[in-house]
Amino acid sequence: MSNEQLLGQAGRRVLDLDIEGMTCASCVNRVERKLGKLDGVDATVNLPLESAHVTVPANISDEQITATVAAAGYKATIRAPLHPDTLHSDTPHQPVSTEPEGVSGGAARNEPKPSNAAAKLRPRLITAAALAVPVVAISMFPAFQFPHWGWVVAVLALPVVGWAAWPFHRAAAINARHGASTMDTLVSIGVIAAYAFSTGQLLADPRLTESPAMEGMGSGGLYFEVAAVVTTFLLLGRYLEAGAKRKAGDALTALLSLGAKDATVMRNGREHKIPAGQLAVGDEIVVRPGEKIATDGVVLGGSSAVDASLVTGESVPVEVGPGSQVTGATINTSGRLLVRATRVGSETTLAQMGRLVSAAQTGKAPIARLADRISAVFVPVVLAVAALTFGAWLLAAGPAPGADGLRAAFTAAVAVLVIACPCALGLATPVGLLTGTGRGAQLGILIKGPQILEDTRTVDTILLDKTGTVTTGRLAVDGIQGFGTYSEAQVLRLAGAVENSSEHPIARAIAAAAAEAAMVGAGHRGAGQASFAGIDAVAGFRSAPGGGVLGTVDGQIVAAGRTGWLQENGITPTPAQREALAAAEDTGATAIWVAVDGEPAGIIRLRDSLKPGSKAAVDRLRRLGLRPMLLTGDNAAVAAQVAAAVGIRPEDVFAGVLPEGKVQAVRSLQAAGATVAMAGDGVNDAAALAQADLGVAMGSGTDVAIEAADLTVMGNDLGQVAQAIELSRRTLATIKTNLFWAFFYNAVGIPVAALGLLNPMIAGAAMAASSVLVVANSLRLRSFGK
Repeated sequence: MSNEQLLGQAGRRVLDLDIEGMTCASCVNRVERKLGKLDGVDATVNLPLESAHVTVPANISDEQITATVAAAGYKATIRAPLHPDTLHSDTPHQPVSTEPEGVSGGAARNEPKPSNAAAKLRPRLITAAALAVPVVAISMFPAFQFPHWGWVVAVLALPVVGWAAWPFHRAAAINARHGASTMDTLVSIGVIAAYAFSTGQLLADPRLTESPAMEGMGSGGLYFEVAAVVTTFLLLGRYLEAGAKRKAGDALTALLSLGAKDATVMRNGREHKIPAGQLAVGDEIVVRPGEKIATDGVVLGGSSAVDASLVTGESVPVEVGPGSQVTGATINTSGRLLVRATRVGSETTLAQMGRLVSAAQTGKAPIARLADRISAVFVPVVLAVAALTFGAWLLAAGPAPGADGLRAAFTAAVAVLVIACPCALGLATPVGLLTGTGRGAQLGILIKGPQILEDTRTVDTILLDKTGTVTTGRLAVDGIQGFGTYSEAQVLRLAGAVENSSEHPIARAIAAAAAEAAMVGAGHRGAGQASFAGIDAVAGFRSAPGGGVLGTVDGQIVAAGRTGWLQENGITPTPAQREALAAAEDTGATAIWVAVDGEPAGIIRLRDSLKPGSKAAVDRLRRLGLRPMLLTGDNAAVAAQVAAAVGIRPEDVFAGVLPEGKVQAVRSLQAAGATVAMAGDGVNDAAALAQADLGVAMGSGTDVAIEAADLTVMGNDLGQVAQAIELSRRTLATIKTNLFWAFFYNAVGIPVAALGLLNPMIAGAAMAASSVLVVANSLRLRSFGK
């Protein structure tokens, strides 16, 4: 199916569902339980997104999934894959949809649910508010009362209780047919009870409102205004929630809409404009100044500055030229570019970002499980408490309670039902997560899942890979020393040939320098670009991560790398040659050996530079309570120089570390009791990123590193690593604050209502306000980093 994603296990796939009709944490828990009863199905349901993320085995069909949700009392629609192509597709997705009995049909929609919810609620809210005003005025103020005013109030309140409150009644009825109860059950019972009790009073004693009330403010023992005002307040709360939830989800929608809709491709020497969704790998795309780059690719021709802020969060445009990698949805600000597409459709960086953010928003943090467990039993318990409250008040009134005793008992019971609605509890975690991860996406920070929020709270140590993380990773050849009969030019030419087949930063720097020398020697200016034209061919190439490379150039076996690599290949430098290497490293440069036919031929020195802002980022990490440490495969002198420049203590440096040594460094810190975060960007960092308690990948790095990490920052700035940790912690703190107030509200409100100290109208307003406040608190995350 078009919305399937293959998982690591054979025969399993992932479905994303839109679910209509959920209103509280009890609904969420019920859908998850129903789906979980299917053999091999694992479901996570999200209330504010009105969605479910379901892992399904091969023997379970889509129809079985949607039918199971329908059996729980809700409508399920299978959603199209979440990536930019679906936003611009000319062919609408045809979803599989199943509705529960009693829920009206309609065409499947792809627009955000909260927006639809607000539009549907608006006419009901306006009607309820318009009619509630005269109902309250007549019922509560004798000046507005007239003979038999109770019958007029009953007629005015009927559309409010019937039509305006219909979403509550319908949901309660559907759940009742399935033997369940939710927040809507409490609302429906409370509103109907208030209206029915009042109508019964009026029918039993028609003279009750023959004339205006004579004892100041009062409704003559009727509660039509309670039913009308509670309905109005709850509808207002739902309406405000819908708008706020839409804002919370705006970030993901905005992220996915960043992609270009059209692309100009070169075919047979002519330009053709096609929809971006029709691009194929290898297509050559023309990007003019001011246009968006349609997909990920490599620049073939032209030079420009590319504004990548929408994707990476970095405001400074990046200079690109032939050989530069570019990302789809970034903006070409100046020159004309010719770009070859390397990734299209669901494989682009933008699509991957969308999937990561969507998965994080759909997931559930461990802290949310507590709310789920409570909500599973909450509504039945509240119904029992309301019944006990009613009985207790009647007993307290004596054997013959009379009208006043009955009225007090009824008022307290209805107040318990209304104040106890667990809306805020169900919204506390998912809305905070939705807003935090959405804001992260806007800043170029991707949080892989809700569990990561918990992990960032406990981290106390962070290992920073040097090359590409703390430094630019763009090494440049700083000097060459030849041994014996080998000149500097010969050493560079041979090393450049064998290094040209490697992707390591050191290798690319040496190959670039060799290409530059070859071009100059041929009478041309400018280094060869991606292909490094002019470099000699190499045969029998092989490499070892963190060690070196080996190959045959012009019949000579050339080895380039560290001391250990030479020794592995049976090459032993002389003491004088070792002294030359040590002297080069003492200056803070990176130095590698070049050997030809088993004998050292020379040394090449390279230097890296700090990224702007690395020192400030290290300071910020320290202020977050983390112990920054440097981890590098470079020698101790280079490591010490970089550490001193960014403010890392000498004892917090791991130097000369191979990839397996990076993993061991993480393990040693963990064994000592530290909770370790690791930040890196290369293939050789992937194992350490996976071993760390929290892995942070720089988006400029490799796919392997990003896959192994828990957090990904799409830019190159180390400051984003600190920002990512801070945002994660802030999001978790917001969720905890939401949960505290949601629990506190119910814990205090229910006893107060049971004691008869809370008018049902005030209870309705407080319940609606609690949900809106939880959402508003979460929306404060939208200003993070501004």
